[in-house]
Amino acid sequence: MPAAKNRKPLHLNAFLMSTGHHEASWRLPESPAEAGSDIEHYKNLARIAERGRLDSLFLADSPVLMGDPGRRPAAKLEPTVLLTALAGATERIGLIATASTSYNEPYNLARRFASLDHVSGGRAGWNIVTTAGADAARNFGLDDTPLHHERYRRAAEFVEVSTKLWDSWADDAVVADKESGVHALAERVRAIGHRGEFFRVDGPLNVQRPPQGYPLLVQAGSSEDGKDFAARYAEAVFTAQQTLEEGIAFYRDVKARAVALGRDPDGIKILPGIVPVIGDTEAEARELDAELDRLIVPEYAKRQLALRLKIAPDDLDLDAELPEDIPTEDEIEGAKSRYTLIVELARRERLTIRQLIGRLGGGRGHRTFAGTAEQVADTIEHWYDSGAADGFNIMPAVLPSGLEVFVDRVVPILQERGLFRTEYTGSTLREHYGLPRPANQLFDTADQAGRADRADRAAPAAAVPHTDLAAAGAR
Repeated sequence: MPAAKNRKPLHLNAFLMSTGHHEASWRLPESPAEAGSDIEHYKNLARIAERGRLDSLFLADSPVLMGDPGRRPAAKLEPTVLLTALAGATERIGLIATASTSYNEPYNLARRFASLDHVSGGRAGWNIVTTAGADAARNFGLDDTPLHHERYRRAAEFVEVSTKLWDSWADDAVVADKESGVHALAERVRAIGHRGEFFRVDGPLNVQRPPQGYPLLVQAGSSEDGKDFAARYAEAVFTAQQTLEEGIAFYRDVKARAVALGRDPDGIKILPGIVPVIGDTEAEARELDAELDRLIVPEYAKRQLALRLKIAPDDLDLDAELPEDIPTEDEIEGAKSRYTLIVELARRERLTIRQLIGRLGGGRGHRTFAGTAEQVADTIEHWYDSGAADGFNIMPAVLPSGLEVFVDRVVPILQERGLFRTEYTGSTLREHYGLPRPANQLFDTADQAGRADRADRAAPAAAVPHTDLAAAGAR
């Protein structure tokens, strides 16, 4: 294909998950036995991703043990702690961590992300999630998951409190004047005095404003509430879309919602997930994919699918299609969009439960693609040029090998086509994504108003002739 011309840069994020995104990846000989808690494993992955000049890497998280630890590695290090270690092992790549608004408090979480942004020199990002599931709720003294709408109302207020806390220090607050004995200007550090539906927070934060102003704000929910939330707050959206048509529709929908709220559509980057399985030939790639699927334990995977669908495992026959009598999306309180994606995939392609398990085993509903490096690059370029994506959330089926082959074989093709950077041009995560540093809502607006007021008072009355006053007011 010819080199790309006059196109905005493509964005690539590496979604890292212990031994890889495929359900059976841990069973391969190459997989490290303790990947989930092995810091050297993650340092190696981070350096591979940075070698490919990827925008960022991302760690998912949940405040609950996910799945049966007897079937696959389930241990996870706390992501902001892990990313702090990875900040010291890398120089430029962005570092995005998932943190729940359902089971955290704004002050502590704002402090953790401000700290990570300082430690990394402005490379932090926050994937904002509204955790669902009764098992997580019971870890925090609740009997069941809060209602979907309530979780999103809490998340909205959580983000608003967090941004106020990051803004509670003016950028010029610290003067460190040793001669006068003044370290910071007291009037440039303010309490926020927040009183809302869910939170009462005085502030100010005990960490000065992050290098990026705010960490990059990321969101991954695709329900109606999730899309509304993304349109209002998110700067990058991780999404799962199975077909190009679905990807285009989602892209246009979220961008239109952002515009309706007065936002620049380029200020929100849409990154669908893709699980690439890459071989020297298409046949080799398909055989690698099939080998992984053969390693899935069907009965365990069936239990996981039944849990997702809110039905009994005995209602699923491995060699039959999805039953007709299953809940609707309206009856699901958690992960609504992923539920609908799975059901529509099964219905559209008339998959048996065994086939559906195989499709979900690679990426839990994200699009899987087996082919050559050239074919993977073609797919990425086609979705990008068709208006379905600003970039991609790369989810290697197996780690570290899947990330290595993507970086060493797919990235160079994208670079040759003019789609992806050959060197980093910025040092912060916001710079990688082409996003501005946000203004300080507690100081910048007041400062601008103060400067304008002082200028008005200083201007001579003759500056605007009497006959032009009406016109001046109209302007």
